[in-house]
Amino acid sequence: MQAQPDDDTPPPVWRQRPKPIGFEIAYRLDGDALEIDTTRKVDRVRLAAIEQIRFFYAPGNISSKGYRTQLRLSDGKSITFGNVSWRSLTDVERDDAGYHAFVTALAREVQRANPKARFVAGKPFALWLALALVGGLSLLMLAYFTARAFQQGAYAAGWLGVLLAAASYWQVGPMIRLNRPRDLTHGEVPDELVPGRVQA
Repeated sequence: MQAQPDDDTPPPVWRQRPKPIGFEIAYRLDGDALEIDTTRKVDRVRLAAIEQIRFFYAPGNISSKGYRTQLRLSDGKSITFGNVSWRSLTDVERDDAGYHAFVTALAREVQRANPKARFVAGKPFALWLALALVGGLSLLMLAYFTARAFQQGAYAAGWLGVLLAAASYWQVGPMIRLNRPRDLTHGEVPDELVPGRVQA
């Protein structure tokens, strides 16, 4: 028999400051709705109106470990939040454990409220394919440049090409690999795109 939740337990909340300049946004599960408090106003989104939850990798300029969750609503609108919060113009903070806990609770409630909701991972196929093609071509061009430089005895340029290729692969590789589009099972929260699972 499933244990009943304690009435005194506060509902799951996630707080994020998505931009260096701007207000903090609070997302709170409240019964059959998601409450979004932007400081200036409070909106309520019915969980049953969430048609799709998408998880994807979105590194920023400062944090290379940025992940986001996007909710697509039945009216065509979308809501996106992530695991990175800005503290100042140059400083960000991550609370992966808190992010994972909130997203897991949200996914569970959406699964319950809308059995037809889709759970997907990665970018839409067209965007992912474009990224993969551009990233692959860029690496091929760097490899050609590097090989030609070594062949012509321009070792400084060759080693520079090696460094650029390694840096490019380090940045682009995870974006292509993690954002591969795929369907998830209903209610599934992928650990590789929602980090912070606390091991029991």
